[in-house]
Amino acid sequence: MPINKWPTAERPREKLLQRGAGALSDAELLAILLRSGVAGRSAVDLARDMLDRFGGLRPLLEATEHDFRQIKGIGIAKYAQLLAVLEMGRRYLESGMERGDPLTSPGLTRRYLITRLRHHPHEVFAALFLDNRHRLITFEELFRGTIDGASVHPREVVKRALHHNAAALILAHNHPSGVSEPSGADRSLTRRLVEALALVGVRVLDHFIIGDGDPYSFAEHGLI
Repeated sequence: MPINKWPTAERPREKLLQRGAGALSDAELLAILLRSGVAGRSAVDLARDMLDRFGGLRPLLEATEHDFRQIKGIGIAKYAQLLAVLEMGRRYLESGMERGDPLTSPGLTRRYLITRLRHHPHEVFAALFLDNRHRLITFEELFRGTIDGASVHPREVVKRALHHNAAALILAHNHPSGVSEPSGADRSLTRRLVEALALVGVRVLDHFIIGDGDPYSFAEHGLI
């Protein structure tokens, strides 16, 4: 049955406007993005098919254009809409971290780093460079590696910190395996970076590892 024949309170768009986005299922939210279904399948049906095919919302949102368009009724326009929505989400989080306000929200920092790093199929090592009031100067991806690891050179991290005139920074990298626990190499690298940056008066506030669950914080575990 087409969605416009459903009871008003059950239609995704009307339900969102009346009860808020949090009241909708993943399929209903995706259906609003899709706007229309295909012959014999409503937008909600199509959304459920997509979620089943990819195994959930996250893998669907991280799908390649080729994989996304293998689904009947999905073309380049809907894929472009998906990318636009994801980018707006990233920019929304980034706007809350713009220079001018001290970086005082660990939750915001975590969410922002998740959006920037979790989708990569390979390891990416990055840093948030901060001024002496812990206001964000910039986010920068510093090194990229294979799925097995990235070669991170402390000398280069120090150079970028000096380039941005940073007084402090927050390190972060992702684990494509999804396991956020630090390896022995992660612990050793963090110690080397803390020591190298301390020589030029730059403080490392934290190092986050981005996996499938909550990011792992070195500072919260007493490792910095």
